[in-house]
Amino acid sequence: MIPGKDNMSKSATASTEKVGSFTFFDVEHFISRILKNWYWFVLMAIMGYAISWFYSKYYAQRIYASNLSLSISNNTASYFTPNQSINFIWGQSNNQDGIYLKKMLLSRSHNEYLVKRLDLYANYSTKGLIKETYIDKFDSPVFLEIDKDYPQQVDYPITLMPKGKGRYEVVLPLEGELNRVYSYESEGFLNIPKFKRPKDKIIGLNEWYVAPNLKFRLLENPQPSSIEFDNIIVTLSTVNNKVNSLVNTISVDFDKEIGSIMMITKRGFNLNETVNFLNISVDELQKKRLIDRNTVDKNTEQYLNDNLTKIRSKLDSSAAVLNRLKTQEGLYNIKDRDEKSLTRIKELESKKAEILTKLSSLNNIRNTLMSQNLDRMISTNSAGIEDGAFSATVSELKALYAKRRELALIYTPNSEPMREINRLISEARGSSNGSLNNYYNIYRNEIYKIDREIAATNVDLMTYPEKERRYLDAERGYNMIEATYNSLLTKQNETQIRVATNKSDITVIDPAKNLGQGPIAPDVEKTKYMIIGGLLFLPLFFIGISEAMDNRIRNIKELVSVTKIPLLGVIGKNNHDNNLTVLEQPRSSISEAFRGVRANLRFLHKEDGKSKVILLTSSIGGEGKTYASINIASVLGLSGKKTILLGMDLRKPKIFGDFQINNKYGISNFLTGEVEMSQIINQTQIPNLHVATSGPIPPNPSELLMSDRNIEFIQELRNHYDFIILDSPPVGLVADPFELMKYADASIYVVRHEYTEKYMLKMIIEKYHKQEVKNLGLLYNDFEFKQGYGYGYGYGYGYGYGYGYGYFDEDKNYKEPLLIKIRNIIRKIFGRD
Repeated sequence: MIPGKDNMSKSATASTEKVGSFTFFDVEHFISRILKNWYWFVLMAIMGYAISWFYSKYYAQRIYASNLSLSISNNTASYFTPNQSINFIWGQSNNQDGIYLKKMLLSRSHNEYLVKRLDLYANYSTKGLIKETYIDKFDSPVFLEIDKDYPQQVDYPITLMPKGKGRYEVVLPLEGELNRVYSYESEGFLNIPKFKRPKDKIIGLNEWYVAPNLKFRLLENPQPSSIEFDNIIVTLSTVNNKVNSLVNTISVDFDKEIGSIMMITKRGFNLNETVNFLNISVDELQKKRLIDRNTVDKNTEQYLNDNLTKIRSKLDSSAAVLNRLKTQEGLYNIKDRDEKSLTRIKELESKKAEILTKLSSLNNIRNTLMSQNLDRMISTNSAGIEDGAFSATVSELKALYAKRRELALIYTPNSEPMREINRLISEARGSSNGSLNNYYNIYRNEIYKIDREIAATNVDLMTYPEKERRYLDAERGYNMIEATYNSLLTKQNETQIRVATNKSDITVIDPAKNLGQGPIAPDVEKTKYMIIGGLLFLPLFFIGISEAMDNRIRNIKELVSVTKIPLLGVIGKNNHDNNLTVLEQPRSSISEAFRGVRANLRFLHKEDGKSKVILLTSSIGGEGKTYASINIASVLGLSGKKTILLGMDLRKPKIFGDFQINNKYGISNFLTGEVEMSQIINQTQIPNLHVATSGPIPPNPSELLMSDRNIEFIQELRNHYDFIILDSPPVGLVADPFELMKYADASIYVVRHEYTEKYMLKMIIEKYHKQEVKNLGLLYNDFEFKQGYGYGYGYGYGYGYGYGYGYFDEDKNYKEPLLIKIRNIIRKIFGRD
């Protein structure tokens, strides 16, 4: 039995059996195509390595990082710290001071101060043949100093070419001049008249270069680097852009064990630049913080001195009243004094005096806030305030006032920027007043409680005569003023000590250093693998896409298992010049394969000695139907069977060309009654093989093929031939073959390797399993072993195709494929020949 053929006795089961589906993705063929296209992967790998090398050497900008650690003393909050947003203050109970300082380091005010103080808006770089590299300002042999009163063009590279002896040629870009320039004075853009590109010019040190869009001079670096540069490129940026870029490259973290220790990290394209920036930033912050602390304490000292003078006057006046009562009215020795009540009242009034002192300081702070002159602000300690949010809000108000003064020079009062800054100031004022009101309420509640307790204690003193009570009231007034005076005196002493001993509350533990740290980014190795992997993925992707979209038949085993139609044989790729392979190359492997098909045909029809009609068809044209018809007819004729080949594809005649027969008269002429049967039958070089060609293309081929004359024609041929081979039209294009199959003893459906689409087989599969078509077999054509499928998947088809290369004459110069050669070597090593 032909492998794959179902048992026809089980017709009921076969008719209801569900036909399988082809796999969407053929993994084996996908792998074989990868192996077949190995050179693309090698090429992509080489290309990826070259690109990654070029990227690493000439394109990738290394990013470096340096670190600085410092410790923070308590009470670092100051009114004059850089801009601190109240929204930032959160979770500050455990490390409030550190949060203040972190906000300072990341604040716009502090970094803007550094940008202006250190001229960081000038960015230095140098360029080789391909790559431009950022350098630190202090690595450059010269510094570029601009005239800040002169408008400058930003984002405009200025190239300095060393000419020796401290002279440099200034080379500007060939284009890019703008009449919109930047003012470092107002930090805004201005329009100037249009101008031509300034000419290149050689200047010396301290010599001003003046152009419509630039004005600068070169200063010698007092400690130049040992690195020699062929060029120095300086690009100016706006203050705002530079501040934003700086803030984005700074990060601040706290030590997990000791919260007062901070680690500051600066990232940049140049290691020295990050080191210098961190050290200078912290050094400037230390100086500024010390100045700010001294300013606040001196303001507080002056405030306390002024209040002490006023309180001393009140104290002297109260003392005079008390002495007068003692001397003139003799009220210094009151009998039966309630010392316990008097002592308690004295304590309460002393406490009240202290709270009133704080309220007075609180009023001073509020008035200072309203006056907008925050440089006269006193310490919040004098008002008993320990509120970081309030301190942050005050510093923010200071920054907003300064910003409004700058904007007022550029914009009108009703402009959008001015309205926005006024809105922010109003919000900050509201926040600060809210904090002050909280303290006001606290102090008033405390005074209310003290007054109630004093009033309750006074009940015990109401029994004294009026004269004695007047003395006690005077004494209590004196004691209260004295307590206020002593409280102010204590605070004055504390402030004077702070002024004398003030030092920065920031101590550097480990300064930033250049220790030869490697770059932290980009990850060159990772990038290299990503580039190589990405390029390797391209051929894999395209092969996978083409494989997924390719719906052609290429797997013999799958074809048999899905269609469940018997496979008659596998025909190899025809490299012959024409279709007469069996006739002209009888000892070839393909000819042997057709002989195998001839042998398998007996399984499709009964061996009763009668004439047999064999029909060949396919899905569409180009699948080798005519080629198979010619060669099957040839092997039958060569075997001694009287055979005739009929060209029933009236729409596309082909057979006559291979046999060199005149197609003037053929089957179409016979079916129309123009000629007799004997006139269309032609002899061939095989005595037992006759051919009847299609003839001229008729206007009604279907009607002719389905006519009674054609059926009678086939029946008449049965009387003269052992085999009648019908080369019929493709069933995917016309329905003629299905009608002809009714009169055929066996039908052969030709499937071409990597040509026939899977969906084209759906119709023939359904008809076969519905038993509308009987005695059907498949012929797998144009199979090529090097595709990687192996020989028939163990079915034994092909009869030599795939085995025994060199056995047939046409294979004597055959060279084994590389994969087969490797397989044979492995088998030989393991003794599996």
